[in-house]
Amino acid sequence: MTQVTVVLVPGLVSDARVWKPVAEALAPRYPIHDADVRQDSSIPGMAHRILQQVDGPLVVIGHSMGGRVAMEMAHQAPDRLRALVLANTGHDAKKPGEEAKRQAKIDLANDDMEKLAAEWLPPMLDPARTGDTALMQDLTEMVLSIGPVVHERQIRALVDRPDAGTYISEITCPILLVTGAQDGWSPEPQHREIADLAPDAEVHVIDQAGHFLPLEQSAQTVALITEWLDRRREDIHV
Repeated sequence: MTQVTVVLVPGLVSDARVWKPVAEALAPRYPIHDADVRQDSSIPGMAHRILQQVDGPLVVIGHSMGGRVAMEMAHQAPDRLRALVLANTGHDAKKPGEEAKRQAKIDLANDDMEKLAAEWLPPMLDPARTGDTALMQDLTEMVLSIGPVVHERQIRALVDRPDAGTYISEITCPILLVTGAQDGWSPEPQHREIADLAPDAEVHVIDQAGHFLPLEQSAQTVALITEWLDRRREDIHV
């Protein structure tokens, strides 16, 4: 049986800490690769780099922008993808008026990254979690560690993102879609649209979580992903 590697892909101004609870849970069963998406200026470029860095069959788990990278990996190398887990993500191309809003965030970050973090992070969470000092501090430190140069690079990659809706129907591996009930940025209907396009997909919604679901409700996220991977084991280990 060929060994399958689990690739963990973070989202915008995020790093490996977003998927750390999942990595710790899966490490006894799978080799883990924490993807670095800070270097490339396009979603296809990010996907290509990861595919070049990791050999063999893959299970790709992506958060937010990382979910878009995961779908692009399946598009570029369908023969290597055994399963996708997509959390708090989307599939559409740039929306009218989006570029101006994104540019405002770039301008703010280039002026003061701390102000960007203070403005951007709270709406990303379940409103009940914005008072969680430890969580907010961890997320703020993560955003500041990424910095304005990478932030701008990733924002521009998102503005020019592929329309994954044009190829989701061709992704034949099983897909788990999961989001937070309080995620206003990537809400449940968005994930159901992806599931409706995919040949083999299911959607789960976790309550009391926003856009940073893997950290807001880490135990439930870990349990859901590990149970699903076990249930789809025959599809993954072919």
